Amino acid sequence: MAVPVVDPSLTSSPVEAEPAVADPPRRLRRRPARADVLAIGAYVVLGVLVCLNYWGDVQHRVSSHLPTDHSWFEWLFAHGAYSVRHLENPLFTARQNAPDGVNMMANTSLLGVTLPLAPLTLLLGPQVMYALYLGAALSATAATSYWMLSRHLVRSRGAAFVGGAFLGFAPGIVHHANGQPNFVSNFLLPLIVARVLRLGEPGRWRRNGVALGLLVAYQIFINEEMLLLTALACLVVVVAWVVQRPRAARERAGAFLAAGGVGAGLALLLTAYPIWFQFNGPQSYRGLQGGVFHNWGEDLMAFVTFARDTVAGDEAVEKTIGLTEQNTWFGWPLVLVALVALVLLVRRSLPARILAVLVVVFSVAAIGPKVRFDGVETTVDGPWAYVPDDLPLVEMMMPTRLSLVVAAAVGVLLALAWEALSGRGRPPVPAQRTGSAAPGLRRRWLRPVGYAAIVAALLPLFPRPLPAQQIDPPPHFITAGGWRPYVPDGRTLVPVPIPSNVHGLPTLRWSALTRQEFPIPGGYFIGPNEAGEGVFGAPNRPTSTLIYATMDADKVPPLTDENRRQALDDLRFWKASVVVLGANPREAVLRDLLTQLLGEPQRVDDVWLWDVRDRV
Repeated sequence: MAVPVVDPSLTSSPVEAEPAVADPPRRLRRRPARADVLAIGAYVVLGVLVCLNYWGDVQHRVSSHLPTDHSWFEWLFAHGAYSVRHLENPLFTARQNAPDGVNMMANTSLLGVTLPLAPLTLLLGPQVMYALYLGAALSATAATSYWMLSRHLVRSRGAAFVGGAFLGFAPGIVHHANGQPNFVSNFLLPLIVARVLRLGEPGRWRRNGVALGLLVAYQIFINEEMLLLTALACLVVVVAWVVQRPRAARERAGAFLAAGGVGAGLALLLTAYPIWFQFNGPQSYRGLQGGVFHNWGEDLMAFVTFARDTVAGDEAVEKTIGLTEQNTWFGWPLVLVALVALVLLVRRSLPARILAVLVVVFSVAAIGPKVRFDGVETTVDGPWAYVPDDLPLVEMMMPTRLSLVVAAAVGVLLALAWEALSGRGRPPVPAQRTGSAAPGLRRRWLRPVGYAAIVAALLPLFPRPLPAQQIDPPPHFITAGGWRPYVPDGRTLVPVPIPSNVHGLPTLRWSALTRQEFPIPGGYFIGPNEAGEGVFGAPNRPTSTLIYATMDADKVPPLTDENRRQALDDLRFWKASVVVLGANPREAVLRDLLTQLLGEPQRVDDVWLWDVRDRV
């Protein structure tokens, strides 16, 4: 999550400094304080809770919200392990979409995670690693957010804990945990933001620049979209600070630009080839066909609605206003508390003023090409109506995801509000110098009421365990290696149904759960069509289209000799050695279809098998 904060060292000169954003005292201790340990422990417990349904039967459960994405990320963990084990280029793979392969840099590949965790994946398997990492990523994001807040913005550990918990487990982040761990892997973003906002430190431009460059380069291999959102948030933060502190900005401009140049240069040096490969390597593409993502704007009602995966959430609401994604879904109590906090803090806190700018800018930007309200797309144009679908860098972005910056701003605002109530900063309601006891009474009255309001706004957002569904394991023929005599090097195993973004979820897992030891055609990825535009999955061939149509209709259509000829041509293109059909709700009709196309099958172990090595 993009974490928009202002490092206290950048706020002003000592004369202009505000108590709410003053430098926290330096801590010389090397060991974490007890409060730090307790905070991180609480985040770990929350991470386990969110993934609890997976651990009930981790080998046979996937997300019931996004089972295809869940299976894709299991496959990605297997890809990382395969690349390390065989010392192959991880930027490309031919283990899926054979023989053309998949450009992994042009897809969400999570290489910054799957490669270093490859030994654990080989030891534990991709299902265990998926569930283990998902909870760990949520907890780690909360922990680094807590560190950033407690070391750079607030003195109160309680304030840092509340802000860190929201930044790591906000409703929009937990929603993405339903099959998209790349969007919960935000543990580097607080460190990147903190480093960006320290670039102007005099005498440290080299160190700050190198640190930023390394962090940015690593984040590119985790999630480029979240890095772009963070960069946009930092740009708004810096501009807002410069406008409010022009003299300090002039004083620090040289160091800031020098450090920024070092960071950008180092990041580019480290990632130049992977980025080139992403846009120019094999199976690269330009934009998505039709610019479909640009239509996904945030519904205005989503801001005050409780997300499905929270204790106050309702699945029914998701069917009306949650058809795209749930990236805000703060609920009306938190929206009310956030607005009150901004009103009380904005006059006396520079960070609060910057957060107000972020909230306004990114709330508007997240609306999309048309304003949506309570599930209805109105005729009112949104800001993205004026953004070309093929604009570089943003051509793959969904407008609704810009609201993740709003969620981050709310998390930081909660920390500032808690800090103000704790008495560490300037009180949110200025004391009147009347000589009476009224100001002290007001402060004592305000503190418990403020704490209670924040807690009451956050409790309905407490996450529930993610919904999970059972999924059948691969056939014993696959897991026990019965396929090995049939698939020589250079040939593929064709699972039926052929994996795609719609069909073949179980067969994609055949590859993931067997260490990708055999290549398969088709798959779940984004690759180029004939025009070079990005499309989901491999372009359908006649036989894959026939298989999908048969599944959808649950009956075999009339077949011709042309269908049989096309089937052999497709198997030849796929370099097939064997066609395998396992247990499937459409097993009977698929067996009849393939029998009419390829002849009678063999029953080997628990699958139907067509050996086509001598025919293609």
